[in-house]
Amino acid sequence: MADASTNSWHPTAAYLYVLHLDGYALAWEYLRRHPDYRQDWLRRIRRPEVAQRWGLHLLEDPALDARDAHPAWLSDHDAAVQLHPDADPPPNAVAFAFWRIPGRKYLIHDGKRLVLVAQWPGCCMRLVLAPDLEDGIAFLYAVRASATPSARYRVFVATLDALGAATNIMPVATTRSRPTPTALLELHTLQALDATRAGASLREVAQGLFGLDAVAADWHADSALRARVRRLVRRGDTLMRGGYRRLAQLPAPPLNEGDVSHPLQNVPEQAPHLS
Repeated sequence: MADASTNSWHPTAAYLYVLHLDGYALAWEYLRRHPDYRQDWLRRIRRPEVAQRWGLHLLEDPALDARDAHPAWLSDHDAAVQLHPDADPPPNAVAFAFWRIPGRKYLIHDGKRLVLVAQWPGCCMRLVLAPDLEDGIAFLYAVRASATPSARYRVFVATLDALGAATNIMPVATTRSRPTPTALLELHTLQALDATRAGASLREVAQGLFGLDAVAADWHADSALRARVRRLVRRGDTLMRGGYRRLAQLPAPPLNEGDVSHPLQNVPEQAPHLS
């Protein structure tokens, strides 16, 4: 029987949100499909070592897609902007104002830190709030030191620019250019992964992704279309079984930790239904 989360794999429109996800959100989309992860969630195992096995501070509900889930990755320290009280503020210092932060806000405590996730059209931001930060007091932005400070600084400045612009004028919508080939690849990979998990054959996957006419015109043993779909299925299975760690910027774990910990362990030479 197919998993309940895979019953709607056929309409490509259901996957359009994937086109606008960053690496962390894409990593969640692959991880939440892993059957062992879903079992850990259903068992209600909440010990930290279980979540850390998957690269998380805490387990997140796999029924939630990246639009509603806010997984606390072990690697997100580098991506989050920290907010601290200013010990020596100037007379005109800007005061922290929680309700002026734009968008939908979520507060998450992972056992060590209080993280504020703010989402508005075209942007998602993670802010780590210091324990002694209070509404109405002067504050500082901070970013973790890095061996590549220039790259980190550019990301930091871009994040603050987006926050400043949205604080002054909250956008109601954004316009985007055509999806990039990379974004389309992730959409097709996730759709193909769901299809095979639901029991679809390679031909059925191709029909769902590219249409009946494309399959009728170019589907045979050595066709480029068949090879393309085979690669999508294999890629999705590999990302689900540990490859997501690269997307989430997690370090590669020891090889002896099993299927979950290494992206290429226990990946079958042929994914199911590759005929």
